[in-house]
Amino acid sequence: MRIPWSLSDLISPMLPSSPRALLMLLLGWLAAITAVPLRAADPPLVMGILPRFNATETTTRYAPMAEHLAERLGRPVTLVTSKDFDSFWRGIDEQRYDIVQYNQYQYIRSSKTYQVIAHNKEFGKSTLAGVLYVRKDSNITSVKQLRGRAVLFGGGEDAMIGYIAPMYMLLQAGLSKNDIKSRFAVNPLNSVIGVFHRQADAAGSGDNAVGQPALKNAINTDELAVLAESEQLLHLPWAVKRSMAAQARDAIQAALAELETSEAGRKVLKSAVLTGIGKAADKDYDAHRKMIRAVAGGSAVP
Repeated sequence: MRIPWSLSDLISPMLPSSPRALLMLLLGWLAAITAVPLRAADPPLVMGILPRFNATETTTRYAPMAEHLAERLGRPVTLVTSKDFDSFWRGIDEQRYDIVQYNQYQYIRSSKTYQVIAHNKEFGKSTLAGVLYVRKDSNITSVKQLRGRAVLFGGGEDAMIGYIAPMYMLLQAGLSKNDIKSRFAVNPLNSVIGVFHRQADAAGSGDNAVGQPALKNAINTDELAVLAESEQLLHLPWAVKRSMAAQARDAIQAALAELETSEAGRKVLKSAVLTGIGKAADKDYDAHRKMIRAVAGGSAVP
């Protein structure tokens, strides 16, 4: 018994009679079939975060942001943490990160391979300053009194707020690097904790340190005093690889800058202990370059 229809019988009425129209229909089908696999094949974007906090704290704060970006961009975003500043810098130097939040000095050093797109807003501010903290009972009332004393800096010599800005203030006061005993804590919060416990005479950190919940839970910040404070500097930058396509770069910038405009975005910011993320350009970091040249020399600024 012959079946009274065939596959061609079903398809034929659906096909246009014109060869050109047929070609356009086939191209449309091809685009529809391949669009999703091509999008799904995009490799994950790797997001690196400055290790101001330990890996567990960093993950707690920034995993929601990675998830939010992945949803907005339509591709996976992988959060990568680092145990210290040195390992984090290796990741920047080797361009392992597609998206990176780091300190201002690290951005300036990497500005040939990374393009700044945004900056942090913390505690309602888009800027922060370097600070030299001392204990109130130390009897230290001027920066010059730190000659011959131990200063505990927050991070290594590449820490913009924890080292470069405080060292710049020491230089401005007439002291050289050889006039103090430089010591280094893992991060800016630990430097303040160290001074609280009398492990050094002064701490190099940021003006936002005493507002951090982690610090308030660790020590009595009322026993500390600000010895000196630098000018306000634009906050931590966010950057992407310069090799990234402009469309992807602009989408990431928009996703970050729009966080504070939606309830979901504000939840992401709250998790990261941020109040917003604003757009930024390279020229916004010229004041930082001035300090870097004075502290690290002209060769440190590309």
